[in-house]
Amino acid sequence: MQTKTGARRVHAGWWAGAFLLVLALVGAVLYGTGSFGSGGGEGSLDRACDGSLAQGGLSEALRSSHLRADDEGDSDYLAACRVRGSQSGPQSSSLELKLRWSTAKAPSQELTWYNADYDGVREQAAPLGQGWSGVVRYAGGTYQVMAALDCVNQKNKALVAYGDLLGTANGSTVTGLGRVTTETARRTAEKHGCQVKAGKRLTGLSTARLGTPGTAKPLSQAQGSCAALRGTDAARGGTPEVMEYPADPDAPQTNCYLVTKAKKPGYGLYAYYGAAAKDFLASEGEQLKAGYGPTHADRDYAWATATCPRSAQRAVFVLYHLHDGDTDTYPVPHYSASFARDALRAFADHEAKQRGCTGVRPAA
Repeated sequence: MQTKTGARRVHAGWWAGAFLLVLALVGAVLYGTGSFGSGGGEGSLDRACDGSLAQGGLSEALRSSHLRADDEGDSDYLAACRVRGSQSGPQSSSLELKLRWSTAKAPSQELTWYNADYDGVREQAAPLGQGWSGVVRYAGGTYQVMAALDCVNQKNKALVAYGDLLGTANGSTVTGLGRVTTETARRTAEKHGCQVKAGKRLTGLSTARLGTPGTAKPLSQAQGSCAALRGTDAARGGTPEVMEYPADPDAPQTNCYLVTKAKKPGYGLYAYYGAAAKDFLASEGEQLKAGYGPTHADRDYAWATATCPRSAQRAVFVLYHLHDGDTDTYPVPHYSASFARDALRAFADHEAKQRGCTGVRPAA
């Protein structure tokens, strides 16, 4: 016969087991939603990207207030981390950040995206504006914010940040991405003794893209990144219109497209400065080694360089004869080397003047 003492032991054991089971279930739920644990919650956000992750803009970028972060542990970067929202399935999204010094080895073209600069308007790069040295890029449904912040107290050195938004995007999420990327870059730089000139708090970044209806206009109306081409014979060369971005002397990259009557980009003109120029040249080197992109034998591009005051890295200016991937044709059928040379010179001279650069010369 069971005694009262034995019964009390059974009941006590049952309640203890039930209590432990409840704790385990609650812990699993909290861990899965990112409320605590090594992979989630405010603690993980505070530790992410070597403790420099800027959290303002995160919920805007990922459309969630329940976030968890993980460090990527990539030795190629000063810091690298990923932040995920609580949603799953088609609505899920994440944000990846990678930060490095401009003096370190340039990253692969998978991160810098320069492998599409000869293919229509695929290599989109709009200036961030608002005083930031950065651009918003778009390719294949993904948005990236790249910022390159010069160290004013350490000549020829900059903190470079790449923020990728993986998932559906709109103006609000891209603005959040911009805030997280620029502020994390600023905090990381200052943590390591690099004093930077930061811009204003980013607002109103747009997801508008060149190449969509209504983005081409007559060459005579160019006022932004294509303004220098107004005085050229681009119209006689088969490109009487342009697609351009607002002019921004702080942006590390400038894009301008000369467009045919059929609204197809025929020539792309690009300028790269400082860390962006180094990234671009490294990417081109990888492409040529792999057998992709333009080569010196093709002679369907023109290059120039210049010395600029902010960096020991020479600025790079390039014109490409653009390919249309949708039709596998060239909207401008016949490449004109003389036109390319004149157009690039006008573009490079104008860009150099805006930046205080000197010594524009054609590249070999």
